[in-house]
Formats: sequence, structure tokens, C-alpha cells
Amino acid sequence: MSGYNAVLSRNTEKAPKNIGPYSQTVAFSHYNNLSAQLPIDPKSGKLVAGGVKDQAVQCFKNIEAILKSIDHIMSDIVRITVFVKNIKDIDAVNEVYKTFFQYYVPTRTVVAVSALPMEALVQIEALITCGEGSIPNAPQAGDLIKLTNNTANAPICALSNQAVAFSHYNNLTAQLPIDPKSGRLVTGGVKEQAGQCLKNIKTILESIDVPIDDIVKINIFLKDLSDIEAVNEVYTTFFPDSAIARAVAYVPARTTIAVADLLLGALVQIEAVVSHGDGTPPQAVEDRHGLIIEANNTKNAPISALSTQTVAFSHYNHLSAQLPIDSITGKIVAGGVKEQAIQCLKNIKTIVESIDHAMKDVVKVNIFLKNIADMDAVDEVYSTFFPGGVPARRTVGVSAILEDALIQIDAVVANEEGTPPKA
Repeated sequence: MSGYNAVLSRNTEKAPKNIGPYSQTVAFSHYNNLSAQLPIDPKSGKLVAGGVKDQAVQCFKNIEAILKSIDHIMSDIVRITVFVKNIKDIDAVNEVYKTFFQYYVPTRTVVAVSALPMEALVQIEALITCGEGSIPNAPQAGDLIKLTNNTANAPICALSNQAVAFSHYNNLTAQLPIDPKSGRLVTGGVKEQAGQCLKNIKTILESIDVPIDDIVKINIFLKDLSDIEAVNEVYTTFFPDSAIARAVAYVPARTTIAVADLLLGALVQIEAVVSHGDGTPPQAVEDRHGLIIEANNTKNAPISALSTQTVAFSHYNHLSAQLPIDSITGKIVAGGVKEQAIQCLKNIKTIVESIDHAMKDVVKVNIFLKNIADMDAVDEVYSTFFPGGVPARRTVGVSAILEDALIQIDAVVANEEGTPPKA
């Protein structure tokens, strides 16, 4: 029997068979990472008939079936991500959403994307608690509790909690550029909106006595990818924030995603994953205090001043999205989507190996494609890096990718050894 956490991938016949080389759910330590669920009927293997409401119901039924197969329930979800083809469909999706979350609501992100696999209208992804941990035959702390938080100083929504902490991570609802006093989008352009998104995140963190420098991963959703330079101007005023972070030039891992649309017609939305050194009760004090963030860059993969390649905290590493950039030339590799997918995955492998890990430690992969029809070609490449098809996965089609790339990939990696306490 191992005394260490192990990557645990599982599949059930009660949910749709995966349409690619990935697992339905991958548990590691105190979290289960689910593959994004399409509205596929597990019996027929096809999209359910009907409109977006019927498809949303099927997505949630699939999630529910996966959770039941691993002895979990819907209230164990800490974060939901809803991808829709048409942002106007969100009201219909919300009607369904409320029937699955009648009492407790997780944190939530909603975006419209250019395309989804199988031409679906909606795709839903969930992050789940794993209170029993993933040490084989050795439950770690099955009675850990979730801590939810809302502050009146940031936008409040009845369909989501602003923050949900479990064990050593806090997951925040994606923040829109809403002024909490007026409940409306702030006036101005993308710079003002980016500033408000980050202000909302900082306010939520301050309400639970957490500094913004405790963020390990940031996801930026942009209506117009050409706005990224303006967003970056604002971003650098928030990161690094403290003297300690500035001394080591710490910035979180980061992914920038072009979306088709956002709620309220916003130009930008920002999501954050935050370290939670205090853990959640009843973890013992000696198990939860003093953990540190370990940030790492290697010169053998593309380096950016605005993000760290990988940020580890406790038992997870969060990687910045990798573009198909050759680290030697600093340019996009020649060729088509297969060559670009290889380069993205090579960059991920290089980063993972630079911190003494292996690709078998990857628990979740997120793929962003300029053309969703390229997925078959990408899978040919993907299977050579993940021959066992273990990581959970999300695939969405986007209108544009930085550097005019055809593909972008980020990953979440198991960190068996954890991060050390402060000296």
C-alpha cells in the first residue's frame, strides 16, 4: 500500500463513453477533475434530441451519473463551468441549473464559445471535492467541509457563491466587470472593465483575509483578443501586489481565452484559483499552516513576464496555457495543427519534467482550438503523449488564439510531494 497520493482515473458505463482519449474523472488528493460533459445520451452515444434545455439536462445527468459512480453527490461540486454556443441560451440553461442546485450553489463560470464538439449547444464541466483523498486504501480526511463565502462588497449572484474553499484550494466565481454598488457594468472600455474584474477578485479575497498574491492561476476571457495589451496594462498594476511578491517577481500561471460572448455584453471576465494554506476543517493545524507557493520557469520552454509557467501549491501544479512556440526561436512552429499540437505538448512536457514530474502526473488538460474540426488530428498527437488516456479533458472551439496559433493547451498536474512549510 502506497503512503502517497495516487492519480485515480475512473469511467462508468452510466455516463457517455468518452469521444477522445481521456477519462471521465481523475481524482488526486482532495479533488476530482471531471472531463467536460457533452449532452450525449449514454445509451445511443448521440446528442439528445431537443434544444438547449434538453441538452443542459443531459449534461447534468451525465455529471450526476459520474458522481454517483464514485460515491459522490452534486453538492460535492465546488466549481461549474458552463460553455454555451449562444449566450442568449443562458436563461434556459439557468432554469435547468436551479433544479440540480436547489440549496447549495458552487462557484461558476459562464462563457459563450465559437464551437463545441459534436456541434453541441452546451457543454458543462465540474470540479469535485474528494474528501477521502487518493492515497490507496487509506482515507485521508473524509469529513473535510466546504467553506463558502460572499461579501456585499463584490457582485453577488443567487446562482453561485463568490468563493468555495475545500482543503488547500479556494475557487472563485468568474468575475464580470460589475460595480457591486450599482449592480451594472462599469462605464468605459476594456481597461476599465479589466480593472473592475480584478478589483472584485481582490475584494473577495480581502473579505477572507487572503492577499491577491495567493492566486495560483488566472483565466482571462476576452471578447476581442486584440484587447489583451490593454488588459495587460491593468493586469501589471495588480500583479505582483506585495513587496514579497515583487521581490521574487511572482505572477500566477495564466491562460487567455477568446470567447464569442460574455454575460451582460461584457468585454472581459476573469476567473481565479487561489491557494488556501489554512485548509478547511477538520484538517489538523500541522497539516494546513505554512504551506508555500512554489513557482517555476525553465528556459527550455517559452517564458513570459506576465505569467509563471507552473505554480505549485500543496498537491497540485497549475500550468500556464502553452502556445505552439519554439522556445529557441520564440516563434510559432511551422506546419499545421498537428505540428502545433506537438509543440504545445512538448512545452508542457518540458515544464513538467523541469519540476521532476512526468506526463503521467497530468490530471486535467484544457484544449482550445481555432477549428473544432481539427480535434481528430490533435488526438493522433495527443495519444502519443498520453497513451493511457488518463487525464480528464475539456475541448472548446475559439475564434482566435494569441500569436494567431491554431491551438493552445493548458494543464493541471498532480504534485505528490506537496509544497513545503515555511522555515
